[in-house]
Amino acid sequence: MPDLSALSAVLGAGLPATYTFLFQRLENLLDRRGQPETVLPTSDVLRGELRLPLTADPEELAERLENLETLRDVLEGYRHTPERISVEDERLLRMLGRARGTLEEIYGQRLTFVGEEDRQPSGTSVRQKIGTLRGRATAIDADVVAGAVETSQDAVTVEEGGELTGIRTRYMGPPPASR
Repeated sequence: MPDLSALSAVLGAGLPATYTFLFQRLENLLDRRGQPETVLPTSDVLRGELRLPLTADPEELAERLENLETLRDVLEGYRHTPERISVEDERLLRMLGRARGTLEEIYGQRLTFVGEEDRQPSGTSVRQKIGTLRGRATAIDADVVAGAVETSQDAVTVEEGGELTGIRTRYMGPPPASR
C-alpha cells in the first residue's frame, strides 16, 4: 500500500491543499501523539471517503515516529513560503508521496486526492503480514462494509487447517441508506 513515489503532477492547482492536508496529519500525529481526528478541515481535497474518526494504529505510529519527524522537518520549510509549493518541485512531490505512504500505513486508509483518477479512491485499507498461520486470520470482519475498502494479505506459510480470509461481511456495497 505505501506510495513512496512522487505524487502525480495531475494535482496541479490542488497541490497547496494537498500539502496542507498531509502536513496537518503529520502535525496531529506528532503533536497530539496520534489522538483520533473527528473532523478533517480540508477533507474536500480527497477523492473518496475516509472512515472517521481518523485513528492511528499505535504500533505503526511508534515504528514510524522518526520518519514522521523527518518528513515534518523537511516539509516545514514550505509552510512559511507557500509560493514554493509547485508541481515543478520534484523533491516536494517525492516528500509528499512518502508522507502519504507513511500516513496510509499508520491510518490503515488509502489517501487519494482530487485529480488522481488512476488511483483507487480514499478509503479503508487493511494489510496483514503473517509468517506462519496456524489458525484463522481475517482482515475485516463486519456486518456492513460500505464504501471503498481494500485488503492485502501476505502469509509465508499457511499450515494445514489454517484459514486466511480477506473480508467476511453480511453486506458490502454502497451505504445501506443510499441503496
